[in-house]
Amino acid sequence: MGRSFTGFLACVTTLASAGFIVAQSAGSADNGKKLFSKYGCYECHGTQGQGTTAGARLAPKPIALAALIAYIRKPGGQMPPYTAKVVSDAELGDIRAYLATIPEPTPAKNIPLLNQ
Repeated sequence: MGRSFTGFLACVTTLASAGFIVAQSAGSADNGKKLFSKYGCYECHGTQGQGTTAGARLAPKPIALAALIAYIRKPGGQMPPYTAKVVSDAELGDIRAYLATIPEPTPAKNIPLLNQ
């Protein structure tokens, strides 16, 4: 994880613990899945938010909605910013809701072929 993103997460965690971060919106996972594709998020973050060499892992267990919105508006690294004119906070809530539905991958110890 890049140094600027790690610093950003530390700042958001501090703000959240101090009560400055707004509550998470439930959002629509179905709409979020469509938006994840529509806005091309999958191109860098993978179809399941698993991350690639071009983009960070977003799922499972996505970051808090307020942190996601803040990062998307002013990202670090190579990610372009997405203003509220391009993708609304409500749409980002839907995208986060979709990412929250993605289950953890099966542990390698539970995959028989990998344990032969």
